[in-house]
Amino acid sequence: MNHTKTHHAIERKTNDGTIVIEGPVSEKTLNQYEFHEQLTAFRPPQKQFEALKSIADLPEGRIIIARTEDTIIGYVTYLHADPLERWSEFNMEELIVLGAVEVIPAYRSAKIASGLLEVSMMDEYMENYIVISTEYYWHWDLDGTRLSIWDYRKMMEKMMAKGGLTPAPTDDPEIISHPANCLMVRIGKNVQEATIKQFDQLRFLTRHQYRSMREGL
Repeated sequence: MNHTKTHHAIERKTNDGTIVIEGPVSEKTLNQYEFHEQLTAFRPPQKQFEALKSIADLPEGRIIIARTEDTIIGYVTYLHADPLERWSEFNMEELIVLGAVEVIPAYRSAKIASGLLEVSMMDEYMENYIVISTEYYWHWDLDGTRLSIWDYRKMMEKMMAKGGLTPAPTDDPEIISHPANCLMVRIGKNVQEATIKQFDQLRFLTRHQYRSMREGL
């Protein structure tokens, strides 16, 4: 599969100035900017910045950033599933994971996160992918936002909808371990029916494995 990337950009006017949202960007482009010290949701800022750089030039890797003139204040990542995760089970080239989306607290009311998702989907090549995002309530900033689990879930659904992702059922044990967790999915219009059927098997992998085991008895 030839993973093609086409750069797009928009601007968001905020009380603190104009934010540029652009991507996919390369490691070379990332090196032109500072990485804000408050981007700490997943690991210390410098380590997270290095992680973004390692993803940016992967064939399927996509990094969309939100920045001031010289500082990255938000980002979203896309890449193939980790080899140790359920979602890599069939090695589907057409399946990519929205792995992380983060915006510093000062800009969270400026719709930067939804802008990151909008820019992500401006690239026509995204229509060749099934994009998934696994949402677990224990990753949510409930304390910082002072939202209930269910209000945060509603906020996440609204934000993900800006990128065309909607909730989809699955029997993944981690997701079904709490009713607020969910699998979000966007199926591109160019994805083949056979690929969609394979993804449906992947969503209900436990059921299919059990059925195969029963048939093998």
